[in-house]
Amino acid sequence: MTSPALLPQPIRFWLNGELRSVEGVDPHTSLLDHLRECEGLTGTKEGCAEGDCGACTVALLEPQDGRVRVRPINSCIRFLPTLQGKGVITVEGLADAQHGLHPVQRAMVECHASQCGFCTPGFVMSLWVVFKHQAAPTRQAACEALAGNLCRCTGYRPILEAAATMGRYTAERADPTLRGWLRTAATAAGPAGAAEQELAQALQRLAPRAGWRYEAADTRFFAPHTVEELSDLVVQHPQAWVLGGGTDVALWVNKALQDTCVFIWTGQVAALHRIEPTDTHLHLGAALTLDQAFDAMVAHWPMFDEVWRRFASPPVRASGTLGGNVANGSPIGDSMPVLIALGAEVVLQHRDGRRVLPLEALYLDYKRQARAPGEWVESVRLPWPRASQRLAAYKLSKRPEQDISAVLAAFNVEMDDGGIITSARLAYGGMAGVPKRAAGAEAALAGRAFTAETFEQAAQALAADFTPLDDMRASAAYRTRGAAQLLRRFFDECGRTMPAARGV
Repeated sequence: MTSPALLPQPIRFWLNGELRSVEGVDPHTSLLDHLRECEGLTGTKEGCAEGDCGACTVALLEPQDGRVRVRPINSCIRFLPTLQGKGVITVEGLADAQHGLHPVQRAMVECHASQCGFCTPGFVMSLWVVFKHQAAPTRQAACEALAGNLCRCTGYRPILEAAATMGRYTAERADPTLRGWLRTAATAAGPAGAAEQELAQALQRLAPRAGWRYEAADTRFFAPHTVEELSDLVVQHPQAWVLGGGTDVALWVNKALQDTCVFIWTGQVAALHRIEPTDTHLHLGAALTLDQAFDAMVAHWPMFDEVWRRFASPPVRASGTLGGNVANGSPIGDSMPVLIALGAEVVLQHRDGRRVLPLEALYLDYKRQARAPGEWVESVRLPWPRASQRLAAYKLSKRPEQDISAVLAAFNVEMDDGGIITSARLAYGGMAGVPKRAAGAEAALAGRAFTAETFEQAAQALAADFTPLDDMRASAAYRTRGAAQLLRRFFDECGRTMPAARGV
């Protein structure tokens, strides 16, 4: 059986306001390499080549409900074909001969915020995304927006001053051109102007209406448009790389120097971008970016807002997908313990049908899953919260932002009106080869009163639930002690400061 009849197309996207049509470039090529080596736009830098330092940050533009959605992404871990039908703004696209420096750039200059200068373009682009939503962000908002940018000269104070003052340098007169839109702050408020509407329409026209493929350098890049096309391709190409946002797969290329003959990209399948509430569940499509999925979850589970904001950085969350994180199954993937604690189910799709598994049943052992050949993650579904639940998640890492977890713990304890624990779901990441529930600790809680003594017994039981590894992130002893302390913290905070789930 042959692959679905996806028509060949060049890679077409907007770059700093100009249309690009790219052919003959290896699909493994990152946006960063294309910008520097093919476009001559060398302001965007490579620091780590793994999405950690932010020197490669650019802005991604996508049409959304007649507006232009603006987000930061790491160009070093973004494969060029995934820009199909989108727009990109680099640091070179902000200033111009007529108007001079962009307000963000001018604020960086006036505040002496450019130290050695290597990382400055990445900071500018992260701040430009903030500028397009609020010209005068709070210090906390600025710090969160810059979580994925590292200043090697430790000059954060003047950078934060630039963030606070960039709104002062906006033009007094409205400019209806695209150049004016780039220099106008806070597009999220009020109706879209003429320039934004025109850009949104141009991007909408550029978006593919059907599945397509791109071929170069003996590599095929398939972009199916339907679930059926995707299912057929996965069966026909069992060795293909199934690509979501690329925040992990790109490291296979950049760091492990691997390659593939076939990519199958989930990003063009409209059905996988759905957020669908039903009477019993919230369905989250696998191709939703992490920030989209997390925003949808926080609306119903506000207590997880902090742990989601500590998940990687804004550029990583803007590219990475929920389905990719779940399908990857890393033992230190931060989304899975929370999802497991909530009782999430994963929907697996195959050309011959679909099935539903409890998420914890998907993970058998390190890099071993219960997926059959040809199966792929279609969506995750979460049962609605109940008012009787008490929920929390905590992350232990060496720094609060943009860091891999040593331990991530997620707790879901349900009580009756008499204060007796009727059920407990305790899920941990970093404690085993897969994200895993603490069966012994759960048993120690079930049917017992919600007391310090009960939770102390459960904390002691954790030692038998896990045998964590020693590695560069943390020792086994630290992980074991930390896991128990987080359970004690949950008990201590539960009745005082923790917001209840918004039960239905």
